[in-house]
Amino acid sequence: MPHKKHTAGIILAAGMSLRFGQPKQLVRLGEKSLLEWVLNAALASRLAQVVLVLGHEHQKILQTLETKTNLPHLQIVINPRYREGQSRSLQAGLSAVHKAFHSVMFLLGDQPRLQPDTIDHLLESFWSSEKDICVPVCRGKRGNPTIFSRALYLKLMAIEGDIGARDIILENAAQVLSVEVDDPLGFVDIDSQEDLVELQNLLAKSRSPINKGKP
Repeated sequence: MPHKKHTAGIILAAGMSLRFGQPKQLVRLGEKSLLEWVLNAALASRLAQVVLVLGHEHQKILQTLETKTNLPHLQIVINPRYREGQSRSLQAGLSAVHKAFHSVMFLLGDQPRLQPDTIDHLLESFWSSEKDICVPVCRGKRGNPTIFSRALYLKLMAIEGDIGARDIILENAAQVLSVEVDDPLGFVDIDSQEDLVELQNLLAKSRSPINKGKP
């Protein structure tokens, strides 16, 4: 199905970072913010379009991204209802691309070690399958980013609260393609200050260069 190869990426980065204590989108890891690492990975991947959904402190965040906001395949969407939970950001991003794209990938703005190769591996696996959902699995644990076909857009637009799309994945188990990903660092999401310290320690132990990646 050639049309499946036309996939948009939606980065969910509108939250208030209550557990973290300050906007995670502005927190630095090496030479870039947590969000900029994710954005760089998405822009360097085979995603046809990238939608960045912002909300809380969006003006400050946009200032830190500078010239990236002018890239032709990046669209900025401001979600005024970000206080109502992640579902509103998911829907704000989907509303921007649902007519033009037959599938979407949802990425979290707090997974700074996600790599373009991982994104592409998930895309290629999904494109070559007949499934409507694709999820990565690393060492027995399901994670993000996730991909959904157009067949599930209406269900995605109907979810409520701060749970994202996990219930849709559970309710449509027969349509889920699980793809093994050997990248534990890429799976790490930063919810607290402790998570950030843990990731920094993991990077130090693995000698993974924090400053690696596209500028």
